[in-house]
Order: sequence, then C-alpha cells, then structure tokens
Amino acid sequence: MRILVDVNVVLDVLLDRRPFFAASAAIWSAIEMGVVQGLIAAHAVTTIHYLIRREHGSTEAKQALSMLLRVFGVAMVDEGVIRGAFELRAPDFEDSVTAAAAQLAGCELIVTRDPKGFRGASIRVLAPEAAAPILAR
Repeated sequence: MRILVDVNVVLDVLLDRRPFFAASAAIWSAIEMGVVQGLIAAHAVTTIHYLIRREHGSTEAKQALSMLLRVFGVAMVDEGVIRGAFELRAPDFEDSVTAAAAQLAGCELIVTRDPKGFRGASIRVLAPEAAAPILAR
C-alpha cells in the first residue's frame, strides 16, 4: 500500500510535537518497517526544511531532511498536479496540491491531522490516530 503523509504528521515526529507525536510516530514507524510505502509531496520538503531551520538551525534542518528522504519517497508536483489541485476546489490549496500529488503517485491513503482540508479528494483521508491501527496489521 502506498500512502502520502501530510507535512503536519511529519513535523509532529521531527519536532516532537506533543500530544500528536505518538500517533504520527506510529505512521512513520510503519513506513520505516516496510509495512507500507510512504511518500511526502515534493512541495512539503521545502516547507519542512524551512520550519526546522527556523526552529533549530540549518545543520539540523539538513540532517532532518536527510533522515526523511531515507524513509519517504517523494510524490511529484508538476504543472499537471497544480492544475489538478485547482479542480478539487477544496478549502485549502496546499492540501489540494498534496491530494493531487497523492493521486498521481497512486496512493491509496492520505494521513493528515487536517482531514477537513482534503474535502473533495478522491483518496481516502485519515488522521494518524485512525490510520495507525490499520497500518499495524
């Protein structure tokens, strides 16, 4: 199974954000153990780098991205994905881009702490707490 993990779930783990860490870490662990194939959208990589660099500095941001890319694949974001995102008409354009990237990458699930932002997505969307038991099978 291929899943796309939203930036908020990745940041929960990388920044040890409580109380979200445990459920998000369970998703990360399932990917790391090869239970599922995990992807992040290409545009999320720059966002993650920016936020970690702002909080912890450039060296830690580069280390975090290096670790991230050892675990996750990257779902492409190109002109077609951007145009597809416009068609979704969801409340959050960034989430629409993420959903369109997940669709192009053949993902069956998007894991996010903001499922409402993905209304209109053609892929199943679950919060980490709901997805973790499914991925633990």
